[in-house]
Amino acid sequence: MTTIVTMRSFLASSIGVAAVAALAVPLASTAPVAAASAVASPASAELAGSTQSLPMGPLPDTDRAAGGAAQEGLARREVRPFSLVGVVWDNADAELHGSVQVRTRSRAGGTWSPWQDLETHNHDHAADPGTAEAERPLHGSTAPLWVGDSDAVEAHVRPDDPEGELPGGLRLDLVDPGTGPAGSDDGARSLREPDVLPALDQAESRTEAEAEAGAGTGEEAGAGGMIRTGEMAGAGEVVAAGEAVGAAEPARPYIGARPRIVTRKGWGADERLRERGFVYTKSVKVAFVHHTASGNGYNCAQSASVLRSIYRFHVKSSGWRDIGYNFAVDKCGNIYEGRAGGVSKAVLGAHTLGFNTNSTGIAVLGTYTRTSPTAAALKAVEQLAAWKLGLYGVNPAGKSTLVSGGGNRYKKGRSVRFNAIAGHRDGFSTDCPGARLYGRLGAARVTAAHYQGRR
Repeated sequence: MTTIVTMRSFLASSIGVAAVAALAVPLASTAPVAAASAVASPASAELAGSTQSLPMGPLPDTDRAAGGAAQEGLARREVRPFSLVGVVWDNADAELHGSVQVRTRSRAGGTWSPWQDLETHNHDHAADPGTAEAERPLHGSTAPLWVGDSDAVEAHVRPDDPEGELPGGLRLDLVDPGTGPAGSDDGARSLREPDVLPALDQAESRTEAEAEAGAGTGEEAGAGGMIRTGEMAGAGEVVAAGEAVGAAEPARPYIGARPRIVTRKGWGADERLRERGFVYTKSVKVAFVHHTASGNGYNCAQSASVLRSIYRFHVKSSGWRDIGYNFAVDKCGNIYEGRAGGVSKAVLGAHTLGFNTNSTGIAVLGTYTRTSPTAAALKAVEQLAAWKLGLYGVNPAGKSTLVSGGGNRYKKGRSVRFNAIAGHRDGFSTDCPGARLYGRLGAARVTAAHYQGRR
């Protein structure tokens, strides 16, 4: 991996470290970052949203002598308002073999929800082994669950094996998404530039790609095909938060029209949470489709809040450098920019463990194990994949080869042939993106190729 750091960027980053250290905000498990990739943040500023981290312990009704499993959990407790909940533990390499259930109390009606399950196999959404992000102090976690505006919670964790052990340091993280920019929580319908990238037709998309192809830094990808940038892209060239360096490959004959995309600013991403700088790979050969497993109990007016909550959970609870997904899609078909670095760029994500290099991750907000995705969400995935893959000359109905970075399904270094639009489960042993969404990917490939103008 090639690191591009200038003296000015080092000084700016060092100042950022001092600023972050000055913040006295009670958040869950904030991982330290190196000076060259620290997040600059005014010492006087308060972060939007918050995380409450509540330690879990043995429940009083546990009776191992009678053959019961050693449960841990949290007794019913009133807390500060929150909208998303997840369980976190110390060691990211430890797996939670068991069940996790929570119930919450609505602030609006004061009623308690039924017990709800949290998806426990979330370690498959992560940075590739051997990358700088994977070397951060990471934590294991369940998938987060969106529960809406709540003020009380109860939880329990039970191992599958009565004699089994649960991961150490179990805690319940409760996320308040904070308030986004005006218009961000209305289903993304009323946002205006620069909060939304407008749709472009195929000719405009091709022209845009050609312009970007000639606007790079001239840097070559290093080991592993990745370029890491600091705050400075080069001598005298300052990269502002949310901007990108590097360039897409030259335009190919088939590029789908760019769909409308809500920017990070549009959904209210707090840029002070993530690491400064961006990491790129050489190309985008595969679009991996995911579901967030965060439940379907949201409406599209809440989509920005859901995304802000997931972003905060990924960074503050799991310890990632940014949100893991490159894009998100809600049930109304709105498309959102995910990991920072530029929507047309080959930004390295943390969505498909072992295959983040030269791929992009598209996550549909919700859980699609037993619930079918909406037609609007599927259309958005198809249009987004047609455009994004088209920028790199990839046929959505074709296949591409990626090299495994290591995982539970393919050993590191193995070349694997994927459908250009693949499900997360194709690269890792997981249920993601849920059977109902995964079953629609075959049709999505055909439709996305049609959107590129292929016959």
